[in-house]
Amino acid sequence: MAAACTGFSSWLCWRGKAARVAVVGSAGLGVMSAWLTASRSFRLGPARGLWSSAGGHKAVSVDVGTRKLEISSGKLARFADGCAVVQLGDTSVMVTAVSKTKPSPSQFLPLVVDYRQKAAAAGRIPTNYMRRELGSTDREILTSRVIDRSIRPLFPAGYYYDTQILCNLLAVDGVHDPEVLAINGASAALTLSDIPWNGPIGAVRVGLIDGEVVVNPTRKEMSSSTLDMVVSAAPRSQIVMLEAAAENVLQQDFCHAIKVGVKHAQQIIQGIQQLAREQGTAKRTVQKLFTAPQEIVECAKQLASEKVTAVFSDFSHDKISRDDAINKIRLETEEQLKEKFPEAEPYEIMESFNVVSKEIFRNLVLNEYRRCDGRDLTSLRNISCEVDMFKTLHGSALFQRGQTQVLCTVTFDSLESSVKSDLITTAVSGIKEKNFMLHYEFPPYATNEIGKITGINRRELGHGALAEKALKPVIPSEFPFTIRVTSEVLESNGSSSMASACGGSLALMDAGVPISSAVAGVAVGLVTRSDSNKNGDIEDYRLLTDILGIEDYNGDMDFKMAGTNKGITALQADIKLPGMPLKIVMEAIQQATVAKREILQIMNKTISKPRASRKENGPLVETVQVPLSKRARFVGPGGYNVKKLQAETGVTVSQVDEETFSVFAPTPAAMQEAREFITEICKDDVRDIGVMVKLYPNMTPVLLHNSQLDQRKIKHPSALGLEVGQEIQVKYFGRDPTDGRMRLSRKVLQSPATSVVKTLSDKSNIVMGDAVPESASSPS
Repeated sequence: MAAACTGFSSWLCWRGKAARVAVVGSAGLGVMSAWLTASRSFRLGPARGLWSSAGGHKAVSVDVGTRKLEISSGKLARFADGCAVVQLGDTSVMVTAVSKTKPSPSQFLPLVVDYRQKAAAAGRIPTNYMRRELGSTDREILTSRVIDRSIRPLFPAGYYYDTQILCNLLAVDGVHDPEVLAINGASAALTLSDIPWNGPIGAVRVGLIDGEVVVNPTRKEMSSSTLDMVVSAAPRSQIVMLEAAAENVLQQDFCHAIKVGVKHAQQIIQGIQQLAREQGTAKRTVQKLFTAPQEIVECAKQLASEKVTAVFSDFSHDKISRDDAINKIRLETEEQLKEKFPEAEPYEIMESFNVVSKEIFRNLVLNEYRRCDGRDLTSLRNISCEVDMFKTLHGSALFQRGQTQVLCTVTFDSLESSVKSDLITTAVSGIKEKNFMLHYEFPPYATNEIGKITGINRRELGHGALAEKALKPVIPSEFPFTIRVTSEVLESNGSSSMASACGGSLALMDAGVPISSAVAGVAVGLVTRSDSNKNGDIEDYRLLTDILGIEDYNGDMDFKMAGTNKGITALQADIKLPGMPLKIVMEAIQQATVAKREILQIMNKTISKPRASRKENGPLVETVQVPLSKRARFVGPGGYNVKKLQAETGVTVSQVDEETFSVFAPTPAAMQEAREFITEICKDDVRDIGVMVKLYPNMTPVLLHNSQLDQRKIKHPSALGLEVGQEIQVKYFGRDPTDGRMRLSRKVLQSPATSVVKTLSDKSNIVMGDAVPESASSPS
């Protein structure tokens, strides 16, 4: 600390109201200490960061699979509360953690995670007009969400202090995945800092290649993997986050991959713990943890317990009426609490009621196996399906599960409409474009609210990505269109993302997409009781199939799984506990598998397989073979003909190879117009002003003008009886020096017309070229 103060003795920033600037010379630390104490608003920022640590640069290596993972700290970004650099191969990610010491006015943990891909890390320059990184890409947002879900459950309850995690790519080798490194970097940065956090955690990516589980596979290995799963684990082999996309992986293989991932994550946790012991940073003492006082909670329990129990036991309630009834009890109870505890803060009053309400809800599930809508723990809500909602759409479906309603539509477009990845995403993931996408929309009326309709938010992006993962494995690899599925949530009361997977599968079959199998998804919840005498270990628990929104809010887990009758295609586990045993995860997968098959049986009653053909008003794709000799005429000068074709008919033309063009038409009528247009510009026609001739195969046809067809003057080539494909003799006179066009003539090879009043006594009298004596012309 003395070194830090000496280094900054030439300047200090004082935020007091009386004085704005203070200059401190070489006064002793005792004088400085007394002066600092006089102003409560003064703070020497770096004192809490890594500058205050006694040690310097420290690093630890961990063997993960067949590769070494290196975690280091103490060299970069030392003003941050915590900083770690994680390296695998030549890929390096720096993660910083900073948390304020003053509480936030928010009544929740204000945690912000930003993962940014830097172009320089991949040796590229951004291609936008600014030539710099602009807004966050979809991949950056999805990675930020994965990191957030991995670290959020381990913050202390009631820690409402602004906290920011920034992940910067320092170097990307195009071989190793930087996203998993960012999770481990966030874990290390928080563990090495003085921020209160009950970590560390470890994360690995797990692949399945030829039936073998591979930990942290390279980008090349991932291209042949049937599984892409990120496992974040806590000490004692507990799980805090799962995110997976799979190609119909069997349940037993999936469970085995999770166990392998958790095992290797423990090695990373041990490495971070070793680094933390060497650094020895103590956790700060926060001003306050925002929890409800036990005295107020007990009073709230006496006032509202019976009323809340009655509401949660009334199975006739739906989402809106239940919420209204609870809110009415809340307002009454809070007024009574304010009278009894006038000095209590508003948050303590509100949170006390929340604690009572949540406890009653959970006890009904744990003790009486009762859910607030009357179902048992493994029952599904009522499900109804409908397809072909609107005839003009390429495909549509309405999926209703309880009070969750989703309208899904399918749209086909040309392959040119596929999503193109930015340069950095391509360098990191190897994915250049995709011709299947699912877009998820959650308007405010879905939950009886009002709100501003803006661009897509992080939640919508994450839910859409999960449903897209669920459906992607069943999409045919060779399909002539780009497919866009839109999922609009019309009503929401639990698991709208899994409803989107079900509705999307129905809409795809309605559109005639030859998917390999139908897909269904379901959400499984969890309610636990912890044993306070055993470090918070789970003493009892209940798994809930097909959870409601209130069961998600009051529960400990939102476990979403989707797949076919055969296997699993997508999984996402949001866990609110600081760790969950493998046993519960395995049971959740089994319970979700049973529910998934039951949902598929219901869906099959509406439509069991894809339609044999696409709808009549749907788009068409045709290939046009254009010989090299006609390509210039088809394309036109500067692409004029192709541009005119697209503008007039609405089709999209793309070149496949030298002689093949692909034509996409949004409707059959547009395709017919395009056919007529192409036939017109490509035909070997007999034109009004002449005929098109070729001197040799594959030659671009050239015009033989009427004036050079015959000794007589003709107005149209049809007067001579010429037909397409007929062979004639012409003479070649070279190219015109002004425009480079071929000069050809047929008439110079003919005998003079019978009407010509002149005899040729010598061949030398014939004029060779374009000019012909007037006596050799036909009378007008």
